[in-house]
Amino acid sequence: DKASMFPLMQRCCFQTPFKVQKLTGPRLLLCGRNRTTCSSLGLCLQRDVCLLSRLMRLNPTSVHATKLQAFHTSLPFFKKKTPKEPATEDLGVLQKIMKSLKESPKPALYLSLAGLIPFVSVPLSMAIQGTYYPELAFAQITYGAVTVSFLGGMRWGFALPESSPAKPDWLNLANSTVPPLLAWQTLLFKDTTSGAIMLVLALGIALHYDVSLLPTYPSWFTVLRLVGTVVMVLSLLATAALKTFGEVAKQQQK
Repeated sequence: DKASMFPLMQRCCFQTPFKVQKLTGPRLLLCGRNRTTCSSLGLCLQRDVCLLSRLMRLNPTSVHATKLQAFHTSLPFFKKKTPKEPATEDLGVLQKIMKSLKESPKPALYLSLAGLIPFVSVPLSMAIQGTYYPELAFAQITYGAVTVSFLGGMRWGFALPESSPAKPDWLNLANSTVPPLLAWQTLLFKDTTSGAIMLVLALGIALHYDVSLLPTYPSWFTVLRLVGTVVMVLSLLATAALKTFGEVAKQQQK
């Protein structure tokens, strides 16, 4: 009861001796009937008192050390290992492009690279000679207009066969006529710079059709189209830049 437990708690917490109170009346009868239970309970309480008194006498450092020891001796927590990503995701963008180009058919790869020579040779020859030639610039724009028309009409050849994943619907066939119309508009400009800008716009629209709007081409052809478009656009912009620099140099000489 509460009267007998209070001296025990007082001795445990404050380390002060206490006197055992006498049991009278019903308590004595209860204690007599359950003498064995009371004796075992007293032994357990005595052990607990000794253990608590020892813990109270320990230094704070030893208590922390005991906690750390208990923490380290606990079972380790094994985290679930995440699966490793495929090796292809670790490759860079340039390595992926080179891998796709190697997987492309050799005739398509070599003919596409050869078709970029007229684009690259015009600004390169002008830069080497240090002179802008309007005839070469017009020839580059004309060749670019023919190339854009070819890229637009190629969609018809891809969509017409019955085994093709692309259907000969309005989306495929009508959009393939837009690049040739822009290429024709390019040849109507007297200024080569305006023609180059229109041609860059036509190349961008054709690439958007082939990559985003109508993505049914093989992956290697998509990469080939992307690389070819970047080279053609940079070549046209380089020619326009050489014209601008040539005009500025002539004005400075005057």
